[in-house]
Amino acid sequence: MTNKILDLEDISGVGPETARKLREAGFYSVEEIAIASPAELCSISGISEGKAFEIIQHARKLVNIGGFESGDKVFERKKNIKKIKTGSLSLDSLLGGGIETQAITELFGEFGSGKTQICHQLAVNVQLPEKEGGLDGSAIMIDTENTFRPERILQMAEAKGLDANDVLKNIYVAQAYNSNHQMLLVDNAKELAEKLRREGKPVRLLVVDSLTSHFRAEYVGRGTLADRQQKLNRHLHDLMRFGEVYNAAVVVTNQVMARPDVMFGDPTRPVGGHIVAHIATYRVYLKKAKGEVRIARLVDAPHLPEVEVLFKITEKGIEDVEENKKKKVKEKDEE
Repeated sequence: MTNKILDLEDISGVGPETARKLREAGFYSVEEIAIASPAELCSISGISEGKAFEIIQHARKLVNIGGFESGDKVFERKKNIKKIKTGSLSLDSLLGGGIETQAITELFGEFGSGKTQICHQLAVNVQLPEKEGGLDGSAIMIDTENTFRPERILQMAEAKGLDANDVLKNIYVAQAYNSNHQMLLVDNAKELAEKLRREGKPVRLLVVDSLTSHFRAEYVGRGTLADRQQKLNRHLHDLMRFGEVYNAAVVVTNQVMARPDVMFGDPTRPVGGHIVAHIATYRVYLKKAKGEVRIARLVDAPHLPEVEVLFKITEKGIEDVEENKKKKVKEKDEE
């Protein structure tokens, strides 16, 4: 992706009127056009299949994506991927250094396991400078269960020595009232992200808390399962596209269900089935332990082993369990 901020009018063949139609259809950046399909653009009035194909080709040339490239160039491009620290060295280690941009990280577990707490902490941490574990960016949160608590953000921000009110101003929250509204809010997030990018405060974190609650409530019974999964699939692809276009970390929380047919081991399974399992880049299972301690297990990742670590949730936010912290600091010193 190019670092230069381009307008839709910079694409060859796109004039003011076509640009207006594209924006009305939810395409706000050249990068979004570059990774769109001709069929998506054809749905816009006045754009033929041939013209759609040409627009996409010109957009891909502008942002230099879409063609074959050698492995070393891919490796170089991957250096643009950033990490947001969680506040716990153990949790960061589990994730290979923190929550990754251009990827979907799924946090699933029972109520009280710490999913929303981690999301709140990330919304604060993403605003820190890179040298302090942040990305100097803004956060967008799609709240489906009325779990966003500004007073918790204030606590966490103050614990970091930040101006709590400034931190709150850089977190943009919308409450989703049903699954259709939830999906629409991702389109609204693109428009907001484009605006903030031009203002020099780019969005580096998009949170959906929780991903499946509305889908689970609205699509009941086996007869609706195919429709639910198809809709969820489209929603997840929209989230993935957002992360890639804006170099943002996408974090979704997920509910769990108990499988009564499981006789041995943990019967808890995340909602969403194979659709969520295939699209989520990192899957982290959170469990309650004693008191403020929580257990995090990395269930799936492209290049990391399945590991289990401890962390704790305190008034200050996400922290290490003391013995884990000493161990990690010692390992870092030895390196």
